[in-house]
Amino acid sequence: MRRLKLLSLRAIFFFIPASLLASAALEGRVELPKSRAAPVQAKRYEIVTKAGVLSTQPPLAVVYLDGNFPRPASSPIKELAQKDLTFVPALLPTEVGTRVEFPNLDDTYHNIFSYSPTKRFDLGRYRPEERPIPSVVFDKPGLVTLRCDIHEHMRGLILVLSTPYFVMTDTAGGFRLDKLPPGKYMLKAWIDSRTTREKPVELKDGQTLHVDLP
Repeated sequence: MRRLKLLSLRAIFFFIPASLLASAALEGRVELPKSRAAPVQAKRYEIVTKAGVLSTQPPLAVVYLDGNFPRPASSPIKELAQKDLTFVPALLPTEVGTRVEFPNLDDTYHNIFSYSPTKRFDLGRYRPEERPIPSVVFDKPGLVTLRCDIHEHMRGLILVLSTPYFVMTDTAGGFRLDKLPPGKYMLKAWIDSRTTREKPVELKDGQTLHVDLP
């Protein structure tokens, strides 16, 4: 019986497409806008608006591999909290189909809502001890702007992507994406609500490709 199970597992492994077993990597640097914040500022990001353009301050980018990828079998869950009257993180990249929970970590009410075409919702007023934690499933790609009906200054962003392969840059614009399927794709870098840079890439099994997005 044990030998039969082992043979069955080998048969399953044999029929897995080679493209799913192979992997590649991407690394490089995105040229970020100059920061208007002091260099000694703590590593807390906020969303700022300039001439109608939404971006993070200090600047960063979301780098992702654009292509046709299978949807996840189950809905992932992520968290975007309200703490010290700000959204943490200020920018949350996530995959289509993800359920995002909005825990209130402040000693006050919050009322999170969005009028964005990608996802319109209003969670209503709720306290820190609210259970279950209010949540929303983001079921189509695009940019979602978050606000609080009680604290007008609060801004947050959710970037919903049709890919499981994405990463935030560091403060210098550096990034690395691992365990990527070989093939031809478009590498994109979201900079702000009006700026996305892109470059075609061809990934090969076992290769680490260096790509900069100036």
